[in-house]
Amino acid sequence: MLSRIADSLYWMSRYLERADGTARLLEINLTHLLEAEHALPEAAEWAPLLSICGHEASYAEHTGRSEPTGARVTEFMTRATGNPGSIRSSLRLARENARVVRDRISKEMWEGLNEVWLRSEERLSGPLGPDYFRWLRSEVARFHGLTVSTMMRGEAFGFYLLGFFLERADMTCRLLDVKYHLLLPDLSLVGSPLDYYQWAALLRSLSGFEAYRRKHQQLRPLDVAEFVILDPDFPRSLRFAVDRMQQALLGIGAKESSSEALGAVRELTRLLEKSDAEGLFQRGLHEFLAEVLKRASGLHEALREEYFEAHLGERA
Repeated sequence: MLSRIADSLYWMSRYLERADGTARLLEINLTHLLEAEHALPEAAEWAPLLSICGHEASYAEHTGRSEPTGARVTEFMTRATGNPGSIRSSLRLARENARVVRDRISKEMWEGLNEVWLRSEERLSGPLGPDYFRWLRSEVARFHGLTVSTMMRGEAFGFYLLGFFLERADMTCRLLDVKYHLLLPDLSLVGSPLDYYQWAALLRSLSGFEAYRRKHQQLRPLDVAEFVILDPDFPRSLRFAVDRMQQALLGIGAKESSSEALGAVRELTRLLEKSDAEGLFQRGLHEFLAEVLKRASGLHEALREEYFEAHLGERA
């Protein structure tokens, strides 16, 4: 397979998953601001979303260092043309990469993604609200369903999965890290209604609230962290994503003796296998998540050098 084809398949799925993750963050924040009994100052409610996505610097530049508000952050993260990580930019880049690989994806996939882009542009011409984000999450899920149902298994599907699960693992790490460090500024609030809503919001942003409650009766930080990081059956956990990336690399023929990418995935696997939630909190959850993000970045670099190097141009 040509490196540019592998590169475009990888980024097509990454950008789609990025758009989905951003939509989840905004929808959950908008919804839980209405539900929470004790509200934080507006800037404290919205600044963490910029931190999760790594947008603090670009937001400050785009808005002239204006204080984060719901309207400004929602606009910036959804349709600001100056934000390469916005939902609009992510969907546009996903569509451009899909165009490059039209002969490697199914007709249904191309038509589905093109339709998402066109309908999204129509909706973005009006006011923003939770309805748009719910619609987008549904459409991205529908596209992934079309992919699973219509795409031939082989190298192309493997690169699609690598981009999809690497982006998902990255977002899960960032979500949990920001909740742990930023969303609860006062330790006296632990166990309060605000604390409950924040942990519930984290699980709902990962579509995991109902699944978590089937396994645990109480909403405890230790149990939530274990579920989100280590549960092998939860589709948005770190463990699930890493397992699927390893399967994808093996599916495209990677050999541990010669593949730095496969070696990087197996290092992540070993890191997760030797971890437990209680130990993570004792050693420092932030430090652990920072290590996972560092290794995920190293995996991306290994994939770039091993498979995409011949394709000129860097991606954000």
